[in-house]
Amino acid sequence: MLVRHLNFGTYRPPSRRLVNGEGGLFQAAHMLCHCLLLETDQGLVLVDSGFGTRDIADPVGRLGRAFMLRSRPVLKPEEAAVNQLKALGYDPRDVRHIVLTHLDRDHTGGLADFPDAQVHAYGPEYRAAMNPPTKLERNRYRQSQWAHNPKWVTHELADGEKWFGFESVREIPGLPPEILLIPLAGHTRGHVGVAVDTGSGWLLHAGDAYMFHGEIADQPWCTPGLNAFQKKVETVPDRLPNVARLRELRRSGEAEVFSAHDLTEFREWRKRDA
Repeated sequence: MLVRHLNFGTYRPPSRRLVNGEGGLFQAAHMLCHCLLLETDQGLVLVDSGFGTRDIADPVGRLGRAFMLRSRPVLKPEEAAVNQLKALGYDPRDVRHIVLTHLDRDHTGGLADFPDAQVHAYGPEYRAAMNPPTKLERNRYRQSQWAHNPKWVTHELADGEKWFGFESVREIPGLPPEILLIPLAGHTRGHVGVAVDTGSGWLLHAGDAYMFHGEIADQPWCTPGLNAFQKKVETVPDRLPNVARLRELRRSGEAEVFSAHDLTEFREWRKRDA
């Protein structure tokens, strides 16, 4: 299975030192939307969709004024998934499936650019996004990003299998068995990782289960800005236990683990793709 690591949206929140752990205190930080493009026998598959063309056309309406001020997304048209696929020579109509780690606005903005794709989400995440039960969740999900009525496919993981220490892991019906959903609640109540067997080893896209590469290092640490942000937005208290499991998985060598927004990790994967 061919796997491409792509950035579907850059944003520049305040303080590179507090967010990236380097650079100036008043220098803009650098984060991104690390997504995957998978070539399968069932067509093209995206893991997360980043910011889309409609977000670029109406950023305040689609993303919200508070998000724009806090995260400061760059919103370049050439970074939108649909435009990157065209530039790489793909037909966007060949994207048959989009698998979401969760439904935050920087992961679902591109859905409207692929209206014919089936959109896969974990059931608890889908239900929380459609009917947010708390103020935190009402503020984080953007109904406008799925006003086009995506072809939702929800999955329940209660009867899943074990996978390298993780429970309730499920294959995704309609997709190759080499693609798995891995429950990683914490950041949101229905957050999942997406594992991919490339034929030469497992990859695990951990979404926003963690946001800084140091969190899964042998001597774990996180920058002050991202540590505070993650505590502020976590929905259920499973985040840190799941980060510990991810750390053990990375240490075991059974899978290569990366997250959705870490610049260091993304640059390393882009070097491998080159």
